Amino acid sequence: MKNESIHQGYLDKKSEYFGRIRDDIFPLLPEKIGRVLDIGCGTGETLNYLKQHGRCDWAGGVELIASAAEVAGKRLDRVIEGNIEDITLPFDEDSFDAILCLDVLEHLVDPWRVVGELERFLKPGGVMVASIPNVRHFRGLLPLLFQGRWTYSREGILDKTHLRFFTRESAIALMESSGMRADLVMTTGVGRGSKSWFANVLTLSIFRPFLEVQYLIRVRKAG
Repeated sequence: MKNESIHQGYLDKKSEYFGRIRDDIFPLLPEKIGRVLDIGCGTGETLNYLKQHGRCDWAGGVELIASAAEVAGKRLDRVIEGNIEDITLPFDEDSFDAILCLDVLEHLVDPWRVVGELERFLKPGGVMVASIPNVRHFRGLLPLLFQGRWTYSREGILDKTHLRFFTRESAIALMESSGMRADLVMTTGVGRGSKSWFANVLTLSIFRPFLEVQYLIRVRKAG
């Protein structure tokens, strides 16, 4: 029943949720990738873009929702349908140059175990890139502090399908939990010209941790 409820939560999402190109993570990726695996690949837009622009040679994905996996399967070299916590990946160890976990780990029961399992499939020197929401963002924190409200929604930081919540420190700790080391951390939500960017400038970055929406973290497997 629990798994059925979580699955229904994904089915309730807008179709755009599964079809976005995550160009915000491109600066964290090597300029040229041999083999890349995307956990929670949706309809495969991000990997398809990388392939079309010559950024990777082979692209595969894992996707929970059947309709999204079907679309991705027409674009990528291989797509596996299923829950990453329940399936066994049919790949050799040390076979990927990059693994993506974009808006995925916070949805898992045991993301620490999954990170550890995925690390086995990375080549020495390979990278894992994740995007993880910041639970300290003011849109969730202020209603909790001043109104006692912690209201889940269809999308966003308090997405009703989120099972785990992270700050910058704990998100990095998650990504490093299997022995890999973070060599680049970026954020979203304070892009130049945005309201949050102006607020950050005016407050001399004192409140920046409450303006950052997500952490984009790259960890590297020892070479």
